[in-house]
Amino acid sequence: QVRLVESGGGLVQAGGSLRLSCAASGSMLTVNSMDWYRQAPGKQREWVATCTSGGHTNYADSVKGRFTISRDNAKNMVYLQMNSLKPEDTAVYYCKVVVRITTYDNAAYWGQGTQVTVSS
Repeated sequence: QVRLVESGGGLVQAGGSLRLSCAASGSMLTVNSMDWYRQAPGKQREWVATCTSGGHTNYADSVKGRFTISRDNAKNMVYLQMNSLKPEDTAVYYCKVVVRITTYDNAAYWGQGTQVTVSS
């Protein structure tokens, strides 16, 4: 079983910054992609950013240029630096990791979510 623990959410004014962290632990051979998603009230969960095992990153258009995803492979951690925050960034943010659990099998795991609230 793989456990994800997120931290770093909170309340911030528009234009401010927050840094989210997510630590993966448990039984896994390697960590493949590490992603961030978010879900605003009354909306579907949406993808925010991805960091592959090779360090390649990709972002949703809505956060491109403001958010930066990074990872520490030695610690099995992923981060999301969020700058120039807007009220529309308000959501519960979730990390998701895809890990190799056997030689042939991958599995995806989700964190419990951390609330980010941006006031105007």
